[in-house]
Amino acid sequence: MGNYVNAGNAGFAAALKGTYVDKTELISFINSTLGTKRKLTCVSRPRRFGKSYAAQMLCAYYDKSCDSGRLFADLKIAQKSSYKEHLNQHNVIYLDITWFISIADNIKDTVSNLQVKVVEELRELYPDVKQEQTLPETLAKINEVTGKRFIIIIDEWDALFREARNDHVLQEQYIQLLRSLFKSSGQTDKMIEAAYMTGILPIKKYGTQSAMTDFEEYTMLAPEPLEKYMGFTENEVRKLCEGSKIGFSAIREWYDGYILGENTHIYSPKSVMDALVRNRIGNYWTQSETYESLKIYIDLDEDGLKEAIVQMLGGERIKIDTGTFQNDMTTIKRKDDVLTLLVHLGYLAYDADEKSVFIPNEEVRQEFIRAVTAGRHQEIAKLIRNSDFLLEQTLGMDEEAVAAALEEVHSAGTAPLFYNNEQALRSTIRFAYISCMDEFMKVEELASGIGYADVVYIPKKGSSMPVLLIELKWNKTEDGAINQIKKNRYPQIFQDYGGDVLLVGVCYDVKNKKHSCRIEKLDRKVLEL
Repeated sequence: MGNYVNAGNAGFAAALKGTYVDKTELISFINSTLGTKRKLTCVSRPRRFGKSYAAQMLCAYYDKSCDSGRLFADLKIAQKSSYKEHLNQHNVIYLDITWFISIADNIKDTVSNLQVKVVEELRELYPDVKQEQTLPETLAKINEVTGKRFIIIIDEWDALFREARNDHVLQEQYIQLLRSLFKSSGQTDKMIEAAYMTGILPIKKYGTQSAMTDFEEYTMLAPEPLEKYMGFTENEVRKLCEGSKIGFSAIREWYDGYILGENTHIYSPKSVMDALVRNRIGNYWTQSETYESLKIYIDLDEDGLKEAIVQMLGGERIKIDTGTFQNDMTTIKRKDDVLTLLVHLGYLAYDADEKSVFIPNEEVRQEFIRAVTAGRHQEIAKLIRNSDFLLEQTLGMDEEAVAAALEEVHSAGTAPLFYNNEQALRSTIRFAYISCMDEFMKVEELASGIGYADVVYIPKKGSSMPVLLIELKWNKTEDGAINQIKKNRYPQIFQDYGGDVLLVGVCYDVKNKKHSCRIEKLDRKVLEL
């Protein structure tokens, strides 16, 4: 048993001693690829989403130097037909790239040091085989003499692209090593039974071409059919919440939002487990790394980036083209490259059907607010501060102040500059009430009474805020907006809501380019009629 070659099952055994969510069915998928042309697998997902757990699980299962039967006996993989066939039957090389970076005197030596250390262990295991200088040559020689093949598992495969993001010589040296291992059609099939790489970024691209085209990639953009292994599923989170002081609804409200594949809701394992252990909702995933990592990218002056951030803070989705992103952290040429990178980092969620991105949940949304408040986009920070004031004035039923605040949003240029219909006015409301996203759920075109309420902000569970029912009018009157709310009985849906309901009528006069506002607190007796 070595450090890199057949390293044993200690990592997975330690994981099982805590609260373990069974992801062992991933092994069955990898088993199906062994020795086939689909044997090279790369799975990328955000930090703290269980990447290392998966790598250690695969090591424990395949490694022939240990007996892991007792570890897997009660887990899902034990029910699969391929379970016993491959359990502890293979030679495994496990490479944690962050480890090799940390032990190098100079990060530039990482690739050469990695090969030296792994080859040294192979010399001890195969003393009768003449060893070569490089790792690929050594594996080829071992196969030539003994017929042995290896499963190679690489954790944090992209660490050099993140830690040495501007050292293109080192990155190319690393890519050449991986190509030597996995892209030689003749030698790779002889010496490699399978490979599993995991990291945050997908495999580096040069133009439209992947640096290693033979890998099957599963990413936050296209995870199928491995979406349920990208994090905790909703059913898994429900089970974890059983008997806890924090109910599932609270966890869902704060951490839900990554929707992969066919409506598979994925949660950050870090956030869920910390919340349950501490019995408190908090920013656990985002606190594991400073907001500077987000701030760097949203401070870039890419065309349209500022406007996209504002819209997403208001709960909107932004259409993007992910095809130009080069899968690194430096080749950023346009807004869509920034937004695609943020998907891979976990700061944005991606809707593959709509080809759009959005802020996934409240935990991440708060991180965006911290980043923009301390960043270069001071106009966004001002918008957030003004939105706080607008919400305060709305709750205080100060109609003139609300109208004036909406005017400021319009004149600041963060909302559409040309109003020609109520839909454009609706867009202004989204921008202006960004702060409502903290304690409210926004619903547009809410079916109620005998029609649809334009915009409704419903307080989240546990909030003491009133419902804000906003009706919009273009070239009419704010009184007409309030009358329509009452006439069409929009508030009827809230008749069982114990708190107040504020009726907010907003009108925009095209001729005078002015907003006006009327706010009334709903008489509860009206709901009882």
